[in-house]
Amino acid sequence: MSISNPNLPKLVLAMRNYNTQTFLRDLLAGVTVGLVALPLAMAFGIASGVTPQAGLYTAVVAGFLISALGGSRTQIGGPTGAFVVIVAGIVARFGMSGLAMVTLMAGLMLVAMGLTGLGAGVRFILQMVVVGFTNGIAILIASTQIKDFFGLRTGPVPSEFLPRIKLLIAHAPSFNPFALGVGVATLAIMLILPRVTRRVPASIIAVVLCTAAAVLFHLPIETIGSKFGGIPQGFPHFAIPDFHAEHFLPLLPPHSRLRCSLHSRACSRPWSPTA
Repeated sequence: MSISNPNLPKLVLAMRNYNTQTFLRDLLAGVTVGLVALPLAMAFGIASGVTPQAGLYTAVVAGFLISALGGSRTQIGGPTGAFVVIVAGIVARFGMSGLAMVTLMAGLMLVAMGLTGLGAGVRFILQMVVVGFTNGIAILIASTQIKDFFGLRTGPVPSEFLPRIKLLIAHAPSFNPFALGVGVATLAIMLILPRVTRRVPASIIAVVLCTAAAVLFHLPIETIGSKFGGIPQGFPHFAIPDFHAEHFLPLLPPHSRLRCSLHSRACSRPWSPTA
């Protein structure tokens, strides 16, 4: 097979004109993306109801496969915030085995849509549906972070939106001013710094400065180490998921199919200023 075959992964095609200067630029870009993506992946894992290392494993494996086999030189792959709420609900009800099962089902569904050409049908989904879906997911994700942002002492938080908000309001007096201060400072840095300079990602500066402040001043706030026992060393233990046939139908609701279509459209549609 010729290296000029357009059906090859973009990584292979890029090797035709690859040189040392390009490698150095890619190395710098990779380090920058890694510094931003790894803390973000841990946050997605925590918000999804699993451990921080689960987010790290997903970022490493998915990022490598998408970069090695994808069709773009600039696409970055890994955990996405759009699925945080959905994954959290699946984990809470069916556990990690249920999450593995629904992931396999979604993958098979997308492969079938690609082979049959049904994936092209997503172009008929209305733009306002995509916007409404994205904004709704954003609100749900924000609601899952209120507890940690304010340092509330609530215990387990319901996965449903309205019961969650009701519980958070009831426990509002238990907020931790130190946790709230660090959260506000982090958010302020991420919003203000890009207006000053874009040479350094604001998220990196926010993580470094606020983490350093929490350590130096011994602030009484939760950390990944105190809440989850830190990040395990070495590779994860591999095990075959325990699938249950009775979970098949509950994991295949109509909104799951719509979700896959919307996400595929968001990833595959070319960007334009009016999109």
